[in-house]
Amino acid sequence: MATPNERMGVVQMSTAMTMSGTLGYFVLASGQAPFNVVFFRCVFGALALLVYCQAAGLLSRRYFNRASLLMAVAAAAALVMNWVLLFSAYRLASISLSTAVYNFQPFFLMGLGAAFLGERPGLGKVAWSVVAFGGLLLLLDLGSEQATPRQGHLLGLALGLGAGALYAVTAIIIKRLAHIPPHLLALVQAVVGIVMLAPLADFSALPTLPAQWACLVVLGVVHTCLMYILLYSAIQKLATSMLAALSFIYPAVAILVDYAFFGQRLDLAQALGISLILLAVAGVTLNWRPWPRRAGACKA
Repeated sequence: MATPNERMGVVQMSTAMTMSGTLGYFVLASGQAPFNVVFFRCVFGALALLVYCQAAGLLSRRYFNRASLLMAVAAAAALVMNWVLLFSAYRLASISLSTAVYNFQPFFLMGLGAAFLGERPGLGKVAWSVVAFGGLLLLLDLGSEQATPRQGHLLGLALGLGAGALYAVTAIIIKRLAHIPPHLLALVQAVVGIVMLAPLADFSALPTLPAQWACLVVLGVVHTCLMYILLYSAIQKLATSMLAALSFIYPAVAILVDYAFFGQRLDLAQALGISLILLAVAGVTLNWRPWPRRAGACKA
């Protein structure tokens, strides 16, 4: 039976993943270009995180030396560009499909772990990678005869994949910064985003409606500050297998939001492709066997 602490962790993780699933709605409803959306997400997120970190007593130079600060900045740059690519993908390939290919992250992590950390994936994980790639091929819809829409569709999927790859780079770097409180790292990421994107944001095309500004504030305060607090609190309370299982709330909510607010309907091939990708991601993160055990095999 779950303890009260674990039940609270489930609520926190479920809430954080539900918030993640609504991200695309606020991005598109803001009416802003991706650079502007990410810039203002970082501005409002940094302000909220600054208040939280100050209240929690996390604003201290003792967490950083020259090397760790440089690594934190590198991770932040990768994460900020991950946001830019993902938000660009929403407009080209829909929230549903972009979220599906974005969830290739575990396979990018697997590849980076093999390349830079000497981690060798087992045969089962390689098999799940093949399943995920099959799902991607279905999403590519290479048989489409409409050239221009297909080009936008393919570019959007490519940007979604690129965003997932950049997130994997961020995760690999952050693994080496385990001594730094995650909320403080999130603040560093938001500040780096402000510096990076200030020259690229289009201040001549700012929102004209209060509702659009409200979307940007929600992206910063809710989807950056509050979501990080809930997510990291849940990570401290739950086993990895439970965290992995609950993470699938994110793509499920994203697909529902895309259907409810933007009328995005998946055809059979796309639905099958998304299902294969999410099945493969579940297989990797939950260590499922892609084939049944042989009869009479020895039990470990």
